[in-house]
Amino acid sequence: MAALRTQIYLTAEQRRDLDSIAERQEASLAELIREAVDEYLLARPADVDAVLAETFGAVTDAEVPSRAEWRDRELRADG
Repeated sequence: MAALRTQIYLTAEQRRDLDSIAERQEASLAELIREAVDEYLLARPADVDAVLAETFGAVTDAEVPSRAEWRDRELRADG
């Protein structure tokens, strides 16, 4: 795995806790941080703009109501 060297600042408590976990798991601090970053990236919501751009026009036979119909629906919903 090619990696880029990156410097980060941790609090003393974060470093102490990570060192403790690394020792128990027989892993390096770098491994733990890479795992944490991977989990963070997986949990992030999708980039909505990218998803829309990738799927634009995917349903070629989609029918979209006119603006007037949407406006009527909105007025009915507002009561």
